[in-house]
Amino acid sequence: MLSATVEGIGFWYNGLPSWAAACDFVAGTAPHSASARPTPQLLAANERRRTSDTVAVSLEVALAACIDAECDPAQLPSVFTSAYGDQEITDYMCMTLANDPEAVSPTKFHNSVHNAAAAYWTIGVHALTPTTALSANRASFAQGLLEALVQLAMGAKAVLVVGYDSYAVGPFRRILSSQGLLAGALVLSNTLHSDRLQLRTHLGEGEALPGAGPLARYAAANAMAPMLPLFDALASADTETALYAGSNQILHVKLLR
Repeated sequence: MLSATVEGIGFWYNGLPSWAAACDFVAGTAPHSASARPTPQLLAANERRRTSDTVAVSLEVALAACIDAECDPAQLPSVFTSAYGDQEITDYMCMTLANDPEAVSPTKFHNSVHNAAAAYWTIGVHALTPTTALSANRASFAQGLLEALVQLAMGAKAVLVVGYDSYAVGPFRRILSSQGLLAGALVLSNTLHSDRLQLRTHLGEGEALPGAGPLARYAAANAMAPMLPLFDALASADTETALYAGSNQILHVKLLR
């Protein structure tokens, strides 16, 4: 069993631009007017213009979770996880390489790597701590959460974990089912606090059911939706949930309030 204290939470989805807005939505409040994407305050103006939607949304929730945790983001190891990365840039790269390879934009090529969000984060907060970027299809968030928990078990005092995904474009729409822009972040620590929620996890066999909570239903079309049962539980009075962690694998999560 792996456990941690939830120190801070960040969240962003179209119409739910913060964790507070997500909690209000779970409690019955209508979503806000949808905005196209957040504006990452960590980056200089010229860098903001160059960043992709996935970088923008992942930096937004990562910083929000650190502010909620009242911690210095530069001191945190981090884990960034995404099922498909930036699908718009992937589509652009494939189309350009197929039709006019010499016309590839250096900026878009720079943003096409899977660890782009993690790299921008470390630049933005001036972090010298380790960062991990991983992908495991629909199991991406569960595997990212496990990675963060293992780092805590191995001695890290606190770890930031960020899950994010975007919309499919072009031919990818036929094979990848993902809509909207979604990201969630947690700052986890191995310090016990009487006023902080704790989670305990263990892996089991079986198939995780699709989430039935408000967030899971509202953002079900996004590739990072498998993380939403946990965020629904965090926003409500639920004491346990389960996340898809791979073929015939479930990550059981118990919440201690």
